[in-house]
Amino acid sequence: MSAPSITMYATAVCPYCVQAERLLRAKGVTAITKIRVDLDPAARQTMMANTGRRTVPQIYVGERHVGGYDDLVALERAGKLDALLAGEPIGAAAGNPPVG
Repeated sequence: MSAPSITMYATAVCPYCVQAERLLRAKGVTAITKIRVDLDPAARQTMMANTGRRTVPQIYVGERHVGGYDDLVALERAGKLDALLAGEPIGAAAGNPPVG
């Protein structure tokens, strides 16, 4: 099973975005598609419509909306992040059903 793509909605000045990227890189993620919502208001609207949230980061692993940095850390603490990053099914990540 191949590793899913990682997409992160972010802004330039966001310490939680930096921390989320740092955690993902520490887990071996080499490619993160960043969508800068501070530069693209339409992207912010899309993020809010898709996630129901206004804050960044908003992180997707494949098609699954993980949530923000706190949600990512919760997955790590629960021992589920590695499986999710490996593309394995883990049930509802951080309480969120799969998006799509």
